[in-house]
Amino acid sequence: MEPLSQFPQPALLPLMPHAVLVGVGATLLMDLWLVLLKRTGVPTMDFALLGRWVGHVFRGRFAHEAIRRAAPIAGETALGWLAHYAIGVAFAALLVGLQGAAWLRSPTWPAALAWGLATAAAPLFVLQPAMGAGIASRRTPSPLKNSLRSLANHAVFGLGLYVSAAALARLAA
Repeated sequence: MEPLSQFPQPALLPLMPHAVLVGVGATLLMDLWLVLLKRTGVPTMDFALLGRWVGHVFRGRFAHEAIRRAAPIAGETALGWLAHYAIGVAFAALLVGLQGAAWLRSPTWPAALAWGLATAAAPLFVLQPAMGAGIASRRTPSPLKNSLRSLANHAVFGLGLYVSAAALARLAA
């Protein structure tokens, strides 16, 4: 049997450690933003509910009438935070896959911001409906406000992608 090094590697595989660091950095910046919002009285995501939803997905249930009324999952808070960071890393890896190594060497904020805004599609069209809030939070008392908050949060994530990638590029120079 041939060693694994004899097989061709996907071109993006060597970039994945960078993508992980960019994703963690961007997610951390988003979390700092969420802490700031929470301290000023703005409602933010309860990551325990994300963990509850993920736990139910693993048990075969994707959609809920209201995730708050779903049965709690053991370790849902930790699972929610783990999922939150894993999603951030996955989004960063997709950005790196779309932009390539050149973007990691010389990141641009418009690409990162545009990608961050694009990732808002996940909560608006997947997570919120699956958790019972409807598409773009239409089943909540203030759907426009909630949707705009999702866009703002993901714009901050996008800026975090840029800041993290720029910091890594400076360290590598």
